[in-house]
Amino acid sequence: MSEYQYYEFLAIDEALDARQMRELRALSTRARITPTGFVNTYHWGDFKGDPRVLMERYFDAFLYLANWGTRLIMIRLPSSLLDLETAGRYCRGDSACAWQAGDKVVVDLTREGADDYWDEDDGTSLGLIVPARAELAAGDRRLLYLAWLLSVGAGEVADDELEPAVPAGLASLSPSLRAVSEFLHVDGDLLAAAAEASEPLGAIEPSGAELSRWIANLSVKEKDVLLTRLVGRDDPNVRLELSRRVREDAHARPDADGTRSVGELREAAARIRERREQLAAKRKAEEKARAARARAAARERHLSALALRQEQAWQRVRAAIDTRQPGQYDAAVELPGDLRAVGEREGRLAAFEHQLQDLRQQHSKKPSLLRRLDRAGLGPATEGPSAGIRR
Repeated sequence: MSEYQYYEFLAIDEALDARQMRELRALSTRARITPTGFVNTYHWGDFKGDPRVLMERYFDAFLYLANWGTRLIMIRLPSSLLDLETAGRYCRGDSACAWQAGDKVVVDLTREGADDYWDEDDGTSLGLIVPARAELAAGDRRLLYLAWLLSVGAGEVADDELEPAVPAGLASLSPSLRAVSEFLHVDGDLLAAAAEASEPLGAIEPSGAELSRWIANLSVKEKDVLLTRLVGRDDPNVRLELSRRVREDAHARPDADGTRSVGELREAAARIRERREQLAAKRKAEEKARAARARAAARERHLSALALRQEQAWQRVRAAIDTRQPGQYDAAVELPGDLRAVGEREGRLAAFEHQLQDLRQQHSKKPSLLRRLDRAGLGPATEGPSAGIRR
């Protein structure tokens, strides 16, 4: 299998200027570079740039995958929307890490060995994933919790460690968060176990009345500042910042750790996995039984219809043989097998055996046909007092 690597960067908060685009072009002559993005694929060789450096200098989101199983997502946010301390509570290992880059915080999520095989045309795109960045900026920490689960699944977190604060809504991921989970192959059983301690998403969302009270409690000066930022064109994240503040004020102790240890979470995931596998096995057995019943019913209908036209069936057998085409011999063997089943069902097996032996005698000089009949259990009649009756 040939090598394949895919790089995709997005500039979200601020478009690239001409100088920045020239700097990027110096790294790749083949890449598709626009004021909002950089995309390139490699079937041989490697990208000359360092994705971490590019994220610090130019971009707000990055996706990478290689057909040997490496998958990577990076998200960059202003530290006013995500501080390093918060990110560090969840990003604790090699699979999930975070660092400060000036006034930005970069979160790096990596999965190694995600696939034994990957389809280049599977439709994976950063566009499916990037809305999770806005959710994180607005105070939704489910992306960070997925990052922590990635480290747990990779065995990078000790069993005696407590889980970080469990965000609401883990049982109902948004489409973008589902895309992240699927792209990085986050353990679905671990996620289901974690979701057992997760409140419904609506439980922490402020009502209209609560939102009105929150706004009323702002000072006139703060309202003026926020309105100025909101109306101005140089602060694209003010709405997300407001959403984050409202969410955190509505959710008491948003940074309080969970009460479960990693070991307890793994045990819960193992129970969920066992139940899931048992249900899957039960469904498979039921489907197999239904298919067997359907085949048996179809077989009965076929034999009932064949019982009404046995002579015509024997004529078809002889016609197939008379073509002298070895390929037609398969049809000449299949029908007698069905005719035997009809004879057994009607208690007229001796009549069937008589027809079969007559057929073999007529075509005794056709070894290819006889071999096929023998392999199908339609051999010559046994001799002795029970001749004509095959056991």
